[in-house]
Amino acid sequence: MQYADRQLEILALRPSPFGDDPDVEEARATLRERAAQKQPGPAMATVRDIEVEGLPARLYRPRPEASPLVLYLHAGGWTVGGIDSADRLCRRLAVAAESAVLSLDYRLAPEHPWPASVDDAVGAMRWIAAAPAELGGLGPWGALGDSAGGTLVTLACLRLRSEDPAALPAVQALIYANTDLTGSMPSMRENAAGGGLDPKAIRWFNSQWVADESRWGEEGVSPLATADLSGMPPALIVSAERDPLRDELEAYAERLREAGVTVTARREPGMIHNFLQMDEGSPAAAAAADRVGRELGDLLRTA
Repeated sequence: MQYADRQLEILALRPSPFGDDPDVEEARATLRERAAQKQPGPAMATVRDIEVEGLPARLYRPRPEASPLVLYLHAGGWTVGGIDSADRLCRRLAVAAESAVLSLDYRLAPEHPWPASVDDAVGAMRWIAAAPAELGGLGPWGALGDSAGGTLVTLACLRLRSEDPAALPAVQALIYANTDLTGSMPSMRENAAGGGLDPKAIRWFNSQWVADESRWGEEGVSPLATADLSGMPPALIVSAERDPLRDELEAYAERLREAGVTVTARREPGMIHNFLQMDEGSPAAAAAADRVGRELGDLLRTA
C-alpha cells in the first residue's frame, strides 16, 4: 500500500505523541501544544462560545444564513482533545459543508468514564432537536464524529433510536471511527505501524474509557456488537486505507446496510488515521477532509 502523498508518509511515521506509558495530563498537554502550533482555519461570519446542556460548545457559521447544522464530536480516544484542538478542523468542515458546525466539549475519561461521553452526545442531540433559540432557524441537521467522536455519534443514535427517535439527526457521519474495542479485525495487524495510530495506544485509550476489558465487546460500548441496527439514521462512513480501525468500520457499514439503513461508504486510498487533522502537512489529507465536508453537506441538503 502506498501513502496518499509524501507528506502524509512523513506524518504517519512520526513517533506517537503519547509515548510508551502515557500520562493523561501529559498527553492532553501535548495535544494542546500541537493544536496551538497550527495556523488558524478559515474565517467565519461568526464564531460563538455557547453552552449545551451545561457543557462548553462552539458554534461556527461560515456565513450568516448558513444552514443546515452539523454537530461535531472530536477525536481523541475519549480521553484527550476538545473544542480548541478541533477549531481549525471545524472551520474547514463548515466551509466545505456550507453548514454551521456546533463543536461539543464532551466530558473526558478517565475522570468521566463510559458512558458519560455517550450521555453528553445524547443530551446534545436532544438539545439540537428541540431547536433552541441559540441556533436560529434549524433545517436538517447531522452529527459527525471522527475516531472516538464517531463512536459517540453512533452510540448516541443507537440509544435515541429506542428512547427518543424524534431527536435523531438526519445523517450520522462516522470518519475512521472505532466500532469494535476488541481490536479483532485484520487491519489492526496489517496497519499496526505507519497507520497514524498505534494499536498499543488504542488499547490505552480504550482502558481509560472502559477500564474493564471484559466489557469492550458489549452492546453500548462497541457499536459493531449491536444485534439490531435497524431504524438508524442514514450514514456517511469514510474509512482510511492504512488505518488500524479500517476493517471494523467497514464491517459496521455493511451491518447497517444489512439492517436496511441507507449507507454512503467509501475508503480513502492511501490515507491514515486522523487525516482530517493533517490538512496543513498533507495536500492529499486536505483534499480528503474537504471531500468529507462536501459530501455531508450534500447529504443534508437532500435529506
